[in-house]
Amino acid sequence: MPTVLFVCVHNAGRSQMAAGYLRHLAGDRIDVVSAGSEPAERLNPVAVAAMAEDGVDIVGEQPRVLTTDAVRTADVVVTMGCGDACPVFPGKRYEDWELTDPAGLPLDAVRPVRDEIRARVQTLVTELVG
Repeated sequence: MPTVLFVCVHNAGRSQMAAGYLRHLAGDRIDVVSAGSEPAERLNPVAVAAMAEDGVDIVGEQPRVLTTDAVRTADVVVTMGCGDACPVFPGKRYEDWELTDPAGLPLDAVRPVRDEIRARVQTLVTELVG
C-alpha cells in the first residue's frame, strides 16, 4: 500500500484538507500522513468548515511536526509552500503544489483552494491505485 505525506508550514489548512480528501477518496488503499514544518496549535476553522461543506470531516485532526522518518517512509511527498523544509531522499516521488494559503481567508476564498486540492488528490488517487 503506498504512503502519501502532505506537508505545509502549519499543517492546519492545505495539508489537512489534502489528507482528508485522500482518506475520503482512497479509503484504505493508500496510507495518509500530514505534517508541518512549523505546526500550528489547531486546525484552521475555515478549512474545517470548507471541508465539512463537501462532506469530509477533519475536525478531529491535529497539526503534527514534520519528521525525517515521515519523509523516509512515504512513497509520495507533496509539499505546499514549504518545499525547502522537507528532507529529500533519492528515489522518492516529490510534488510541490502551489496553492493559496487559506490562513486568515474567509470561507468564500477558501472554497476554490479546497476544490483545487480535491481535483489534485483525485488525480493522485488515479495515478497510485487506479
